[in-house]
Amino acid sequence: MQSNFYQKLIYQLVSRIIIFPIYKFIFRGNLIGRENIPEKGSFILVSNHGSLLDPPLLGHAIGRNISFMAKAELFSIPLLGFIIKSCGAYPVKRGIADKNTIKTACKKLINDNSIGIFIDGTRQKDGRVNKPKQGAALLSFKNQKLLLPVAIINSHRLVRYKFFIPFFTKIVIKVGKPIKPPQSASRNDLISVTNYLQETINYMFE
Repeated sequence: MQSNFYQKLIYQLVSRIIIFPIYKFIFRGNLIGRENIPEKGSFILVSNHGSLLDPPLLGHAIGRNISFMAKAELFSIPLLGFIIKSCGAYPVKRGIADKNTIKTACKKLINDNSIGIFIDGTRQKDGRVNKPKQGAALLSFKNQKLLLPVAIINSHRLVRYKFFIPFFTKIVIKVGKPIKPPQSASRNDLISVTNYLQETINYMFE
């Protein structure tokens, strides 16, 4: 209980002092669909992935402490590692079935902590959802938690250069309506919900 209090306190400090000026003034962040964010209980945020900054930007914009699965290597990067850890991120080893990561995700959901999953599992050059994994749908079924589709637009091209002068792209975050868990853990049901998540997120790009 005490650790949860300190994590939320650190999250609030990092969100307001570090992430807020980056999100609001550098990238002119804008959130659309705030009314779709559940006010109570935990949920699974499912998003596209274009930048290493996606977890803190999404966590700040949503206004909830979202614990993201992040590849283990990121935790060794100065400042970024501190920020994502402070925001509740937990490491996942890519390329292998990490049972501990799944257990951690389930434990967080049971304790009313929302988690965030990048449905492709890795960054995409075009920023869209291209090859979605079924992990989010499976976790949703196992824990009977809503899936919240979110599109973070332009994060795959945060900084552009013209004559060596940096130009920062405007970030727009769109939140879709929550999606119910799959009816079962069957392959067909998981694929159906996963494909619907992909279509929903990519549609918000239009």
